[in-house]
Amino acid sequence: MKNILFLSLLLSAGTAFSDDAKNEWHNTTLSDATIEKIQAVKYEYKKCVGGEMQKSVYQKQDSRQATDAIMKQCEANLAKMREVYAEAKVPEVIADRHLKQVRTQTTRDALQGMIFSEASRKAGNQ
Repeated sequence: MKNILFLSLLLSAGTAFSDDAKNEWHNTTLSDATIEKIQAVKYEYKKCVGGEMQKSVYQKQDSRQATDAIMKQCEANLAKMREVYAEAKVPEVIADRHLKQVRTQTTRDALQGMIFSEASRKAGNQ
C-alpha cells in the first residue's frame, strides 16, 4: 500500500512541476544564408567600432567616455542584426540575448584597446 501511495505521489509531483509548452525552449535552426547575414552584420559592426576608435577626437577623451561614445555611434549597425533575426523569425528573447552578448564583448574589446592606447600615449609623453 505504501509503495502504491509513494508511486502515485511521485507521478503527480512530476506532472505538477513540468513546464507548459509555451515556456519550453525549442531548438531553432537557421539557414546558412541567415547565418552569413548575421556574420556580415557583426563584421560591419566591429569594423565600425574599429574605425571610430581610430578617430583622433576619441584619443583626447577618457577611455570609458570615448568607448561609450563609440558604441553609441555604431549602435545602428547592430540594429541591422535585429532585423535579420526578425526576418528569420527568431524569438525576441534569443535575439536580444545574442545582441547583448555581441555588444558586451565588443564594448570590452574596445575599452581594452582604448585603455591600452591611452597608456601608450601617456608612456610616450613621459
